[in-house]
Amino acid sequence: MRVQILFFGQLKEVAGKERDTLELPEGARVSDLLRLYAEVKPALQPYYEVMAVALNQEYSEAGAALHEGDEVALIPPVSGGSGKEPRPSQTQQNSKAAGKGARATRIVREKIHSLAIVESIKRPEDGAVAVFEGIVRNHSRNRRTLYLEYEAYEPMALKQLEGLADQARAQFAVREVAIVHRLGRLEIGETSVLIVVASAHRGAAFDACRWLIDTLKKTVPIWKKEHFEDGAVWADGEPFPEEIVKGRDISQT
Repeated sequence: MRVQILFFGQLKEVAGKERDTLELPEGARVSDLLRLYAEVKPALQPYYEVMAVALNQEYSEAGAALHEGDEVALIPPVSGGSGKEPRPSQTQQNSKAAGKGARATRIVREKIHSLAIVESIKRPEDGAVAVFEGIVRNHSRNRRTLYLEYEAYEPMALKQLEGLADQARAQFAVREVAIVHRLGRLEIGETSVLIVVASAHRGAAFDACRWLIDTLKKTVPIWKKEHFEDGAVWADGEPFPEEIVKGRDISQT
């Protein structure tokens, strides 16, 4: 059977490609694919200790069975943000990012209009709106930052963002959540991610907003590359939560 492999962030550079295909015997598992690819590209093996694996856009254990046409993504620790071809109607998505009953999660490549999104999410029954806005700063690693580039495993990232919004609504009993993340090249001072939480009470809004950005930065497959005057590096990602990485041991079958 033929299986497709996707590489992101620093793993894409180590592999020297964005995607590949492998022929595997029937009954093969994710662990078999990882073991075989470690032989094909030995430079990838050190990253197995810190990366996660997604099977058909869902985090997966190494023991998961593979089937013809499956898509396996090798995912380095995420860092909250990075781009490809634009989707249609992005301006409309940005300006109408929230509405009663709407799913206000977006991945865009245009400037994020924060004020318009905040205003659109408010309702008369809300007593609080908490906002987190991630901004591109002009320095990192004791060096002057020129600009950032954000890349994502976009279909999976959007699913993850939608899942986080749903979980926040239920877990913190807030009325509405908007999450907008930008991909591509971002200049100093531009917004990379916007999270807006509307609730009857400020405590729930604050708690949900903080939980959303902290969880997003650990689990959503988005990466950023920092560009300096003397070169560029992928931002160090935070370690994956244990529930994501517990099954990555390639010795499992």
